[in-house]
Amino acid sequence: MSVPYRPRDAHIHPTAIVDGSAELADGVSIGPYSIVGPGVTLGRGTTVASHVLVERDTTIGEECMLYHGAVVGSDPQDLKYQGEPTRLLVGDRTVVREYATLNRGTTALGRTTIGSDCLLMAYAHVAHDCQIGDHVIVSNSVNMGGHVTIGDWAVVGGGSLIHQFARIGCHAFVGGGTAVRKDVPPYVKASGSPMQLYGLNSVGLQRRGFSDDVRRELKRAYRLFFASSHNTSQALARARDELRLLPEIETFLSFFEQSERGVSV
Repeated sequence: MSVPYRPRDAHIHPTAIVDGSAELADGVSIGPYSIVGPGVTLGRGTTVASHVLVERDTTIGEECMLYHGAVVGSDPQDLKYQGEPTRLLVGDRTVVREYATLNRGTTALGRTTIGSDCLLMAYAHVAHDCQIGDHVIVSNSVNMGGHVTIGDWAVVGGGSLIHQFARIGCHAFVGGGTAVRKDVPPYVKASGSPMQLYGLNSVGLQRRGFSDDVRRELKRAYRLFFASSHNTSQALARARDELRLLPEIETFLSFFEQSERGVSV
């Protein structure tokens, strides 16, 4: 029987409770009254502040920060869940702020996944089977239903509500207080309840180094879908005939082709 690794330089407060099966890497710090449950792995240099619950079957990457009162790796809030083994996976350098809640997956997918370099602000809720990419910012009190997908570099404003199975594409910006009932395409801005689109996320794309050429083609794609009389099938056909199929354009078009809930307009 293998013994979980406990490095000498891990700092565990005397009031913390760490399950015997938990694995701690070098430089892990666990604060007062925190609980680290069975099947948990904490990566190198990760800090768990005070009164944090990492319930079970959770992998946290390197140099992450879990702030006071966060509840991580808790059971999915799904009536179909009957205690089956599932996991929560969190990448490196991700920050989980105060009282955020991150549930494990269900047997539908088996895991909830959050990427690297993300910021989940206070009171955010990541539900079962959600898939969040890298460099994502989820602002205060954002609430997700199950099976939500958020692409790399997306930003979701505070107090937004995301319907189960909805998708938010990469580099999209969703304004605060938005009710996301349908898919939000990549590279765009969306806001409101009911939600509306407001063009490309031009400032975000420029800040992240997208060239003028790429942004120009994305603007042409946006106009075909949202500033013309074409339906989605017609816009897809014209886009593939008329646009340069740069990687970013292919990402944009594929998002529509894969949409099951429909895309917001």
